[in-house]
Amino acid sequence: MIEMDECIEAEIVRLTPSATSEAKAILYHAYKGEKTFTYLFDSSRAGYDQRVRASIRELIDLHFSLNQDVIGLSVEGLLIGIALVGNPTVRLNLADQFNWRMRMMLTAGLSSTRRYIDYHMQVKACFPGAEYHQLPLMGIDVKYQHKGYGRMLLNAVEKLCDENPRSCGIGLDTGNTRYLGFYESMGYKKVGAIKLGNFTETVLFKSRV
Repeated sequence: MIEMDECIEAEIVRLTPSATSEAKAILYHAYKGEKTFTYLFDSSRAGYDQRVRASIRELIDLHFSLNQDVIGLSVEGLLIGIALVGNPTVRLNLADQFNWRMRMMLTAGLSSTRRYIDYHMQVKACFPGAEYHQLPLMGIDVKYQHKGYGRMLLNAVEKLCDENPRSCGIGLDTGNTRYLGFYESMGYKKVGAIKLGNFTETVLFKSRV
């Protein structure tokens, strides 16, 4: 159990596929308005919501199928936060995931799938070292944001990652400049920048101490 300021109490849990529906809902609402997703899945075209939902569903399913960690934050039995954690020993390369690619093309479309794979490869190229953890998606239920839960979830993820001696650190990225200060306060350093449409995606990394 984790406590903060005596008024915030939450429990960190390792999730199973039974939590997929809750995880999808939290991540959909966390990402549907983010610049990264509006670019990758082209919010100017009809069917944007469906493409976002499909991409999140397929990423969650892929993580579970590869026995990757999916970490949850629970308050009074209610799931309020989700983090997909990429294990360094798996070295996930979406371009090599044939089944994932086929499902993405059928549900999100060919152009969105190509954009997503290209973005994924550019982000990976920015990270130092051969073996590291990566956080492709992490979100807090909108009703619980700005209350310290994001920091609690990221701290829990870092503790989990520290248990793997092969990892040289944790990598993540964001197209939302409002989040940069938060990540930097947690020790993440900018290691790259990717141009996506009319904005820049910042890639950050926290080296293992």
